[in-house]
Amino acid sequence: MMSDLTDTARHPQNPIAIPGLRKDDVVRGIYCMIAASAMFALSSALSKWQAALYPVGEVMFFRSVSAFALCAALILPATGMSVFKTRRPRAHLARGLSQSISQTFTVIAVSLMPLAGAIAINFSASLWAALLSFIWLKERAGIARWSALVTGFVGVLVVVNPGADSLQIGALFALANAVMYGSVTVAVRGMTATESAKTLLMWQMLTVTFFHSFLLLFGFRMPAPVDAIMLILSGLTNAAAQYFWTQALHLAPAAAVSPFYYLTLVWALAIGFFVWGDVPTLWLLIGSGIVVASGLFLLVHESRRPTKKPISGEQTGEYGLQKVAG
Repeated sequence: MMSDLTDTARHPQNPIAIPGLRKDDVVRGIYCMIAASAMFALSSALSKWQAALYPVGEVMFFRSVSAFALCAALILPATGMSVFKTRRPRAHLARGLSQSISQTFTVIAVSLMPLAGAIAINFSASLWAALLSFIWLKERAGIARWSALVTGFVGVLVVVNPGADSLQIGALFALANAVMYGSVTVAVRGMTATESAKTLLMWQMLTVTFFHSFLLLFGFRMPAPVDAIMLILSGLTNAAAQYFWTQALHLAPAAAVSPFYYLTLVWALAIGFFVWGDVPTLWLLIGSGIVVASGLFLLVHESRRPTKKPISGEQTGEYGLQKVAG
């Protein structure tokens, strides 16, 4: 994966691959991440409901194949098969495998513990992504960004509230997903130098569906009509989430947009309360307030940043920020 993150400057004929010429749209990226957070929460809730009735592998396959079908129906008529054209097939395969494992861990986690609790633990993924982006992509992190990230990390600790229930099996799966999600976030940010958002999305949907098809070997039950609809809806909402998530990372640095993934907890709290009767603990509410506040602070800070001048060739992997009104 490290080689994938360092080869973006090898194609001078591609303007977007030249550091300093790419312009980030941070505000739009943040809006896309907020939309992704809502869709991720809804998709996880639908998967949690169905994982209680059907094998996890079957839930994952239905979710993946329906998401792939939707993306193909929307994208292929305009692009044709050229959307799959890439110089980096191995990177896409590696990303698809990582995503398929990460998504499976997520569904296992939410099936074993309350929805909001599993998502809260997953929040450490944003911190992994930000830290790795500083190391691998050489993205600059000023005092404001570091303050927001550190504050967000404190909020995650408050949400998780390490104690007797923290080491349950579901929590371990949630933590494993968080680490993988963070690394994939950085990988996507590096691949956007040569790959379009549509190419990233279609390759992901194709490879994840392929890998999840093998999970059917571990069990399959013919779903009832209503359940089949819910399984498909889980995939459709996941497709929308993946699109907005990929688009967010295509528009802005991971450190700028990743904190807004925290809003997934807001939607999860509401869904968990109204569907399963899960009453949030005081620690969960306090921690949620901290992480959301840190994300909102970062939104205001990034939207007020002036346009950065083109950077020098020595600062490879770093991109300028474009200020967007409204």
